[in-house]
Amino acid sequence: MEKKHLVILTGAGISAESGLQTFRDSGGLWENVNVEDVATPRAWRKDPAKVLEFYNYRRMQVMNAEPNKAHKMLVDLEKDYVVTIITQNIDDLHERAGSSRVLHLHGEILKMRSEKDETMKYPCHGDINIGDLAEDGAQLRPDIVWFEEAVPAIEEAANIARTADIFVIIGTSLQVYPAAGLVDFAPPHAPRYLIDRAEVQFNQKHKIEHIQKPATEGVVDLVDKLSSLR
Repeated sequence: MEKKHLVILTGAGISAESGLQTFRDSGGLWENVNVEDVATPRAWRKDPAKVLEFYNYRRMQVMNAEPNKAHKMLVDLEKDYVVTIITQNIDDLHERAGSSRVLHLHGEILKMRSEKDETMKYPCHGDINIGDLAEDGAQLRPDIVWFEEAVPAIEEAANIARTADIFVIIGTSLQVYPAAGLVDFAPPHAPRYLIDRAEVQFNQKHKIEHIQKPATEGVVDLVDKLSSLR
């Protein structure tokens, strides 16, 4: 029997339980940092050293974090489904947990690229400093999609969503576009589940079942619900 395609969109909430602070929560990483000062092309042009310092710190946090139960349970689902993860997260916790198909919408903190040529990328497991240059002679920057930048992977993500037999959203409030719009591309017949501890406003036409729990608890419930569909 052919395995069903389970498409999972993940956000900051799944990594929060690994100790990585979320962007918007009270007490989160950005509460005392102005987004415009560290995560926009304007910030990079104004003060690249400050931007690099911010992402160097984030990179260290990611490297010290470990995948949690939710990450690992998504790997276990590959026994029964073709699982594709589309993540808004810039960490590598899905990969370290063992997930085999992961698409990063907003880039990867453990990569860097030329500021001029976004296809010129390199692994990055240390700090990036002013004066560190790519092969084209341009300054290296984090391989991150900043606010006000296009999301190059969104078309591929939409095509993946179109092939979903089941569409799951974990740890995101569906406020960040264009990622939040991916649920619109899933086929009408595909069951939709949302795992997030917060109240989330979403379009009722999609008939999304909200499991209002943290990711590590909600994925347990998800597995039970998926078993009833088989």
